[in-house]
Amino acid sequence: MLKPTVETHYPYRADVVGSLLRPQTILQARIDREQGKISPQELRTIEAKEITGAVELQRSVGLKVCTDGDFHRRHWFIDFVERIDGVAFAGGLPARFHNEDGDIEFSPPRIEVRSKLKRSRALSSDDFIALKPAADAAGIAAKQCIPSPTLLHFRGGRAAVDSKAYPDMEGFFSDLARVYREEIAALYAAGCRHVQIDETNLPFMCDPNLQGHLKNIGETRDALIAKYVALINDCVRDAPADMAITMHMCRGNHESSWVADGGYDPIAEAAFGGLNLRGFFLEYDSPRAGTFAPLRFLTKGKIAVLGLVTSKRAALESKEDIKRRIDEAAKVIPLAQLALSPQCGFASTIKGNRLTMDDQRKKLELVVGTAKDVWGTV
Repeated sequence: MLKPTVETHYPYRADVVGSLLRPQTILQARIDREQGKISPQELRTIEAKEITGAVELQRSVGLKVCTDGDFHRRHWFIDFVERIDGVAFAGGLPARFHNEDGDIEFSPPRIEVRSKLKRSRALSSDDFIALKPAADAAGIAAKQCIPSPTLLHFRGGRAAVDSKAYPDMEGFFSDLARVYREEIAALYAAGCRHVQIDETNLPFMCDPNLQGHLKNIGETRDALIAKYVALINDCVRDAPADMAITMHMCRGNHESSWVADGGYDPIAEAAFGGLNLRGFFLEYDSPRAGTFAPLRFLTKGKIAVLGLVTSKRAALESKEDIKRRIDEAAKVIPLAQLALSPQCGFASTIKGNRLTMDDQRKKLELVVGTAKDVWGTV
């Protein structure tokens, strides 16, 4: 293997994307809450107990960073977005997810902006405050994952933003960025130094088969990419220098299924070069992701975390195959700018992907073990 010439501190050489498979206790508690058998606080207490176990899992496999596994969430973005004042959900947005056995239909809620956007309560900082003591006790860093602000625009475009509240879209994007800056500030005040923005819409724009949606919302790809880069940069512009903000680019993750195909080529120059972020968690677990060539646009100091270990299938990858692919990527950018993680979370929705708890552990152990072989550290 090639050896790094420069050391960097974050992202770690072995990292984790976010969600973890929910234990049966949480799945049952969610059912009990829906049936009115337990209170919201009782549900949260059960989740908190299991989060301690999730942190211990991540520590025990050798990771230096952990998340709460999204255990306090029923879906990777809904719980966060619905807490923003002015936002409402209206019906479903039909989507076709693909897997090795065929297609499944899933309709995540359509987001509408019905009044001025404000942050009058915590969006995710309460979850981080609950996570940090467990992470501190385990002696590892705590990371908070938050959904991308582009979600509030991409699904409905101008038509989903109330014209009385926002006669022009500049005001909408400005308020949206302010909400995110306020949440990032609250996370920092709570002791958070690692934030991951989960972004689906930029990679969705890489799929030729999904271009019709852009026309439906009155946008063109290049213009919308530029608009989203500007929005995200506005969201993070006040983040302190010692807060590492990264982005996970996801092509869809629902019960071991995905939505989008296509390499990063259409967005690489604008995103990898233009986004003021510490690094990018990139899905590279299948040929659908394209080549490593777009990594050439990654500017100095940024890290590409290669998602070479899939979270969608139980079969365990070969360590040697992973090392070979890291070597391929290192021909495009220096090994010092690379790291390794699972391709996505294991359970972006409550039910989770088609793996067992043991499968999940083995995947995380593989990430850590491979990183140690390649970089000599995690």
